[in-house]
Amino acid sequence: MRQIRCQLAMSLDGFIAGPKGEADWIETDPQIDFSTIYQRYDTLLVGRKTFLTAPSAFCMPGMKTFVLSRTLRQSDYPKVTILADDCEKKIADLRAAKSQKDIWLFGGGKLFRSLLDANLVDAVEVAISPVMLGEGIRLLEPPGMRAKLKLTSHKIYPSGIVGLEYAVA
Repeated sequence: MRQIRCQLAMSLDGFIAGPKGEADWIETDPQIDFSTIYQRYDTLLVGRKTFLTAPSAFCMPGMKTFVLSRTLRQSDYPKVTILADDCEKKIADLRAAKSQKDIWLFGGGKLFRSLLDANLVDAVEVAISPVMLGEGIRLLEPPGMRAKLKLTSHKIYPSGIVGLEYAVA
């Protein structure tokens, strides 16, 4: 079965975006191999607010994009698939579909929380940036259930970014 992997950047104080959704604080490290990361996936799950920050950025070659939204209309975004109803079942079906590649859960915090609570997240991969925002959108929006994780990999980059990979137990 394909895995749903939440892979994102986070500030040291637990925010995945600034108060207005801004990501200008995210730095990259030349040692992070983004082409290898992209090759692991053929499907992208993204929440409405994250998608609307840059809709064209989520239309990647070789990747099917699914946007979870009750307000966006499919006709306005023909290059992606809008999931509005029965999302958990549709995502479970995506997970069970035959493919050699995983599903990238890109954002945001509410979507991650709901899929984690529904036991649809298999891995959490966080690149912790050496910055504290003080406020913003949290990785894990309350309220929610507790999730036990198991560290599977870690890497420290010269820029101070720390990459942590966890399996959801």
